[in-house]
Amino acid sequence: MHDILFTPVRIGALELANRIIMAPMTRDRAGPGDVPTDLMAEYYRQRASAGLIITEGTQPSPEGKGYWRTPGIYTQEQIDGWARVADAVHAEGGRIVMQLMHVGRVVVPANRGFEADIIAPSAIPCGDKVPGPDGVPLACGSPRAMTQDDIFRVAEEFVTAARNARAAGIDGVELHCASGYLVNQFLNSASNHRDDAFGGPPAQRVAFAELILGRMADAIGADRVGFRISPGNPYNGMDPVDPAPVFSALLQAADKIGNARTGAGLAYVHVIDMNLADLDTLAMVRSNWSGPVIANNNLSASTASQLIEDRKAEAASFGRLFIANPKLPDLFRTGGAASKTRYEFLYQGEDEGYTDY
Repeated sequence: MHDILFTPVRIGALELANRIIMAPMTRDRAGPGDVPTDLMAEYYRQRASAGLIITEGTQPSPEGKGYWRTPGIYTQEQIDGWARVADAVHAEGGRIVMQLMHVGRVVVPANRGFEADIIAPSAIPCGDKVPGPDGVPLACGSPRAMTQDDIFRVAEEFVTAARNARAAGIDGVELHCASGYLVNQFLNSASNHRDDAFGGPPAQRVAFAELILGRMADAIGADRVGFRISPGNPYNGMDPVDPAPVFSALLQAADKIGNARTGAGLAYVHVIDMNLADLDTLAMVRSNWSGPVIANNNLSASTASQLIEDRKAEAASFGRLFIANPKLPDLFRTGGAASKTRYEFLYQGEDEGYTDY
């Protein structure tokens, strides 16, 4: 069944055995010091039959953390922990890239366990609540507006994180430009009230993302750098109205990165399709971007296959299906019944609801 899902595909520098991608999902299982644990290595190893695993969002710096027990990639201990994850996935024949996620203003300070600034494009708090250490939603802290020095410093933190991921044996990185986190905060007019070169019209609000993508491409190779977008997603206080102008500008800018410098473009764009009434998101992506597309959002094997057959995407990613069904490609191949996700363990616990499916 769904034969096209099982055909090989090249995504940037990586040859994938199939087109079934594991989406990035926060699971709150990192150990002390935000170090990936052996349990995390087992979790990812179990799911290595995916054509590609995209890891949970991983902070490039202490300022990038806002949630409970999310992993980092800025200390040697964290790099060593991720190396164990990469080794476990590669031993099973899998491929893995790391999603780099800076939360910006989406911070519950109690989740950090250390003192660090809360930064954002503008000094506008996130109105949405975030689960605290015990899972109860709490208000986010108040951010300070980033200076231009901050902007270039954070861009370099992403570059260092990308290099650290590669040093750990991770195959590439994905820049999180979605879901109301820092890069998305620059893109969105609800959170970006800047009057400098990083604010204002769409072509300037994309400059921060363009800066990071370009520098990471120079550091580790454009064909090992992807990015994720969610046009029209209101999550974490984003204005969902009329997302096409800014995301078209971002896609056009990203499409040029690498091509003029090395002959290889960025690896992929990962698209959370919000199924907007007034925008065909995947058509907008295709008209502004020439590289591979990974489609996402509540897809089934059938709907994913159809998107690929219709050339709207090269691959499709699955989130919660992969949580409860570690060998999801086998399930799609046989047409068996999917196991149910145990939602009470999405963001808390240890092995239960994590590695025990």
